[in-house]
Amino acid sequence: MTVSDSQLALLRQQIAACRICRDAPARGPAHSLPHEPRPVVVLSSKARILIAGQAPGLRVHESGVPFDDASGDRLRQWLAVDRAQFYDPDNFAIVPMGFCFPSYDKAGSDLPPRRECAPRWRQAVIDAMPQIELVLAVGGHAQGWHLGQRAGGSMTETVRDWRVHLERAILPLPHPSWRNTGWIKKNPWFEAELLPELRRHVLRWIS
Repeated sequence: MTVSDSQLALLRQQIAACRICRDAPARGPAHSLPHEPRPVVVLSSKARILIAGQAPGLRVHESGVPFDDASGDRLRQWLAVDRAQFYDPDNFAIVPMGFCFPSYDKAGSDLPPRRECAPRWRQAVIDAMPQIELVLAVGGHAQGWHLGQRAGGSMTETVRDWRVHLERAILPLPHPSWRNTGWIKKNPWFEAELLPELRRHVLRWIS
């Protein structure tokens, strides 16, 4: 199966126009997205690596550029790529589980990805990029969707089993948020074993 650039362009337009989380929220009108949606997604007909993230934060919502924040800096460090390489759609497709910033909870933390997004769009997006060779499942929500029942009982368990998942062309990663700095220190195998393998695959597939 091949997908033309015009088909991808149409899909991008449809995603950009999506307002389902504002106009038809899954949990009812009281749970409508409290701000204007701004879907952030990078589709590609050439990239071999799909970065499956969680949802944009406020800074990304404001800029419209995925991973345009400190988490993105850390992710690019993990990948051993610069900004030009990262934002080249021939290198990476970037498709979060929720395309729009979900707002904050009462404690001031980002809410989970919106429930409406993945059921409406995700399979269509995956089907539209059959050339993808490797999915980087960043965070628990992405791991749950892409790994299904193969995901572990926790993010740590899932990432620790990365060799098994990589056999199915899915590499689970923790979210690169500063909140996971302690996790990285407690799990030195992540930087010592997983990251070199991640970088080897990235070097294979990017220009």
